[in-house]
Amino acid sequence: MNKDKLIPELRFPEFMNEGEWEEVELGKLKLDVSDGNYSSKYPSQSDFLKSGVPFIRSNNLKNGTVVDKDMRFISEKQHSEITKGHLKEGDILLSTRGELGTVALVPKKHIGSNINAQLVRINTSNILVNIFLFYLLELSRLNKIFDLLSTGTALKQLPIGKLNQLKLLLPKNKREQQKIASCLSSLDEVIAAHSQKLALLKDHKKGLMQNLFPQEGDASTGSAVPKYRFKEFEKDGEWVEKKLGEVFSFLVTNSYSRENLNYENGQVKNIHYGDIHTKFSTLFDITKEKVPFINMDIPIERIRQECYCKEGDLIFADASEDLDDIGKCIEIVNLNSEKLVPGLHTLMARQKENLLVVGFGGYLFKSGLVRQQIQKESQGTKVLSISTGRISDITIIFPKNPKEQQKIASCLSSLDALITAQAEKIEQLKLHKKGLMQGLFPKIND
Repeated sequence: MNKDKLIPELRFPEFMNEGEWEEVELGKLKLDVSDGNYSSKYPSQSDFLKSGVPFIRSNNLKNGTVVDKDMRFISEKQHSEITKGHLKEGDILLSTRGELGTVALVPKKHIGSNINAQLVRINTSNILVNIFLFYLLELSRLNKIFDLLSTGTALKQLPIGKLNQLKLLLPKNKREQQKIASCLSSLDEVIAAHSQKLALLKDHKKGLMQNLFPQEGDASTGSAVPKYRFKEFEKDGEWVEKKLGEVFSFLVTNSYSRENLNYENGQVKNIHYGDIHTKFSTLFDITKEKVPFINMDIPIERIRQECYCKEGDLIFADASEDLDDIGKCIEIVNLNSEKLVPGLHTLMARQKENLLVVGFGGYLFKSGLVRQQIQKESQGTKVLSISTGRISDITIIFPKNPKEQQKIASCLSSLDALITAQAEKIEQLKLHKKGLMQGLFPKIND
């Protein structure tokens, strides 16, 4: 180890003369460490309860804390029979399987909960020192140190014996540890506040989507109008009800796989269905999206002119392993004069008579009424699919007044812009935190 590296690049003024940090293995520290409980007594999902004592697994560790989504529970009797893994105040949880080294500080509401064998709990008996150690472990994960200590190939594991070999650098003065912990936890509080704001914006959009579009059953009861309506359109009467196939026709798409695409050069860009699932915005603006090109060695002359995307076209992903994503769709709103085609596992729908304004269709096909119908029409077991024939038969309901369509689209796209800006702000804060951590801790060089 290069000794001149045992001082961090960033240091609080009051500790500038404290000298080098110490290198120590995790197992040499006076820590309370224990692993979790094997769930052999509870081998399947059906053996867990809907409520009771939480039985925390590695997938409950998110963003440095314990989340309740997909939480499993055991009874008080089962809890009393378990002799280890009961969580205490200040505990750090660390994943030893799957996503190795994922760490979380246990919130107060989970004191007394249980952990399974995918996790270990660590406690130094000092809350602020625990927080400092938490960030040390988080940095080790970011630097992929846990991967170097892991065993196994297909299923990597991090036994406690190997975890104890983890090299850490510690300032000799505990007050410096506490100052670093306080600094980083304050930044985490800012990130958490912004994340909460993002969640509220998403919930607000979800509520608007449910109320700005008619819901299932509205048309059959003769009341094809949404719950919320802008004042200037309240007397415009019911929305128009049509079959999708009456409004849209479908065009041919290609079947180019990822191997036929690149992000460096080409004449024609290609929409891959995986990008619809994971990253493209509802309203697709080619100037704001990273879209691959078709490789130059693939002849594009065979692509018919009408099969190039036009603004207002809808592109559906026709395959998914997830019911929530089957038939997910984007609307092309800006092509910037670039050539774009829909690719593998996509359906391209184009309006016959321009009954919908550009920007409205993307949100219409995200509405609950349409999504429920698409899910019902999907076929398959492990992989779901939707065909042009089946999707053409679903019912769509929309305002006959284009100005009302535009008002709805503008409202939702403005909210999407806020959501995007908030998400970008959080990413910038996380990058700032990552850089700060790299500066506040010395680097270990073997």
